[in-house]
Amino acid sequence: MSNNALSISGLSKSFGGLVVTDDVSFDVPTGSITALIGPNGAGKTTVFNLLTGVYPIDSGVVTLDGKNITHVPAQDRISNGLSRSFQNIRLMPHLNAVENVMLGQHSRARSLRHQLFPLGLVPGNRWVAQAKRTLHDAGLEEYPGQIVADLPYGIQKRIEIVRAIVSEPSVLLLDEPAAGLNEAETEELLALLQRVAAKGITILVIEHDMHFVRNLCDNVVVLNFGRKIFEGSPDQVALNPDVREAFLGSDEDQTDDAGKASVGGVANAT
Repeated sequence: MSNNALSISGLSKSFGGLVVTDDVSFDVPTGSITALIGPNGAGKTTVFNLLTGVYPIDSGVVTLDGKNITHVPAQDRISNGLSRSFQNIRLMPHLNAVENVMLGQHSRARSLRHQLFPLGLVPGNRWVAQAKRTLHDAGLEEYPGQIVADLPYGIQKRIEIVRAIVSEPSVLLLDEPAAGLNEAETEELLALLQRVAAKGITILVIEHDMHFVRNLCDNVVVLNFGRKIFEGSPDQVALNPDVREAFLGSDEDQTDDAGKASVGGVANAT
């Protein structure tokens, strides 16, 4: 049996004559945290949309926990163990925190009766208890009854991640979870994701903050113009000339030390 929770082989997608992902292949080992980085327009979010079935795949194979999900309908990929958050928050602003989290439980509802539980129509059921417990574990225990539109941006970002977690994924996809957060909020998010990973959930994250990536991730995959140009550890990313050129242009005149410094700043443009 493969040691990879998620495997992507030859993933390609075009819109009209524009190729947005071109023969992308990489593995995400079970229990790991992998970053997907690249300049703006590199195809990172497109890869997420292909993995989750938002877009149909032109060619290639996606395997989740050993199962080929390439052509599995989008709504069924969640029940197969694939969950995600979005770059732009997609919470229900008029609902409170616990109600938003409970929406993530629908993928596990197997009957009409069970589908009523995550809606909160049956008070005091185990779904409500689990949603509150998961918020508590994420350090959000003071917010379950508050309307999310009234909460700070950083809290909303964490609630969205909690909503993805309660679907009980084996693989969690996070699209720029630290974007727009201040330093304290970023540290809280980092601690949350480390706790999530410690529970055995595999994470693939798109992120622009290289400091965040270095502190969180085991492996980094770099895209440029829809193609994979590098894969390795966060420290190796800082030294790779192809990566530095993708972010900065030609680096022939740069020293290794300058390259290390610049990649940290370069990551802010991913």
